[in-house]
Amino acid sequence: MKKGLEKFYELVEAFESLPTVGKKSALRLAYHIVMNDNYCGIKLAHSIENAIKNITKCTRCGSMSEHEICEFCLDDTRNEKMLCIVQSAKDIFVIEESKQFDGLYFVIEELEEQTVDKLIDLVKENRVSDILFAITPSLSNDAFILFIEDKLKDFDINFMKIAQGVPTGVSLENVDLISLSKAIQSKVVI
Repeated sequence: MKKGLEKFYELVEAFESLPTVGKKSALRLAYHIVMNDNYCGIKLAHSIENAIKNITKCTRCGSMSEHEICEFCLDDTRNEKMLCIVQSAKDIFVIEESKQFDGLYFVIEELEEQTVDKLIDLVKENRVSDILFAITPSLSNDAFILFIEDKLKDFDINFMKIAQGVPTGVSLENVDLISLSKAIQSKVVI
């Protein structure tokens, strides 16, 4: 650390500790806040403090919420028979942005007995008929799906997972073999 600029480099390190922020970006952000826009820094610090104080997990589904129950669980216009299982609450925001899902959500970050019990209670309470797994395709996540399906085998549920394959606009030479293989297996009639 440079002598005399300890506080500046502490700020750089704080930014650098964030996901996807490298040393150059951290330096740029710290410089901007300290030298160009003090108000932005104060506003950012205040927003971070408020978010940390006020945002928690929904007690029903595990999504982010400022209240005990999140906006999705309280929304009576959503299809409560349809449940989307994700592995991170931030995935819900991506799915919501697509405007292609109108059911409820359930977050399973880790396979703990307490979480699985909450899932079973939600399935019973809402008489869920369809579960969509919106998780990153991998062998370990396939095992995750099988585990959840086994835990819910006593219910009459249709299990689905999001499609996978070749992304739009990407040439085949840039697609990994697993994605290409899945795309060929999941081909559709046109």
